[in-house]
Amino acid sequence: MTNKSLQAILRARAVLLSLVMLAVLLAATQTRADQGVILVWGDSLSAAYRMQEEQGWVALLQEKLRTEGKHWRVVNGSVSGETTDGGLARLPAMLSSTKPDIVILELGGNDGLRGLPVRNIRANLTTMIELSQAAGAQVLLAGIQIPPNYGQRYTGPFYAQYSELAEHHGLALIPFLLEGIADNASLMQNDGIHPTAEAQPMIVDVVWPVLAKLIGSDD
Repeated sequence: MTNKSLQAILRARAVLLSLVMLAVLLAATQTRADQGVILVWGDSLSAAYRMQEEQGWVALLQEKLRTEGKHWRVVNGSVSGETTDGGLARLPAMLSSTKPDIVILELGGNDGLRGLPVRNIRANLTTMIELSQAAGAQVLLAGIQIPPNYGQRYTGPFYAQYSELAEHHGLALIPFLLEGIADNASLMQNDGIHPTAEAQPMIVDVVWPVLAKLIGSDD
């Protein structure tokens, strides 16, 4: 074998080894990129209502995850005006298509604003929790409060259902998604229901401590 032939073989082996190492690196990168999927299942509070999508707290949560070195993908399945009836009807197909590891369930507010029976809201939330768990996802339940003018006989049981459901099903709970925001008029839009773009990072601050415990370490 000539020196030229030997050098050619060595070069070919070096190229092959480089390609193998590159493939391994790409596979590892893909694995980390697909570390987990978070499905946000909510209404206008999570759908960037009257603002650019990238300003909403769900998009900001994705940025927060990247900043923290967490390799999770966030899917926003929230729809403005959504009720628990609508959310329940849409959920099975979304669970099948996205296969989430975590579902942030933020629904019920529109039901409450319509004065729908709490027992019906609770039944829908229960079914969505059970469907998500059956699909292999952990559920993070986001509590919602409605304006006090609906009366304590309604607002009390409405708000209490979130903590009760969390306790019954062993769920992580955000007691109130708009904690520190809803009672500050400067952080709310003119309708008094939806937070402003300026408030969206604050919602991430409310969500993050609870979500981070579910995510844990990617190492």
